[in-house]
Amino acid sequence: MLDSRAMASLNSLVPIEHFGLNVPDVEAAKAYFDEFLPMVGYVRQWETGYRPTDWNGAQLFIYPATEEGEHSRLRTGLSHISFLVQTRAEVHRVHDWVVARGDEVLHAPRLFPEYGETFYATFFLDPHGFHLEVVTFEKV
Repeated sequence: MLDSRAMASLNSLVPIEHFGLNVPDVEAAKAYFDEFLPMVGYVRQWETGYRPTDWNGAQLFIYPATEEGEHSRLRTGLSHISFLVQTRAEVHRVHDWVVARGDEVLHAPRLFPEYGETFYATFFLDPHGFHLEVVTFEKV
């Protein structure tokens, strides 16, 4: 069962229409997101764009970076993107995939009570250094 914060998230229209990420290697980013995003309810709809399977939520687009330099979640700019899933099992599935790939795990799946009593998440970096999160509010 989900708590009220999660239900509100799942049942509300997200006012953000889409995000765009600039990456140094679009093909590598597509290969990564083609594997990751279906685990959190997204499908590739366009050549470099993804949407929620039910169209309810923000879309994600990948663009080629036109200036050199590494992304840093610690500088001014994008900190992280969080994907909401329904169960802890889904959080663990993504975490296992991240570990199997050898990507950097920032936080293994666990409760983060400072964000809410049922906030259960994993945090990790994608190959381009983007900080990603998968979270559920499932009550256990």
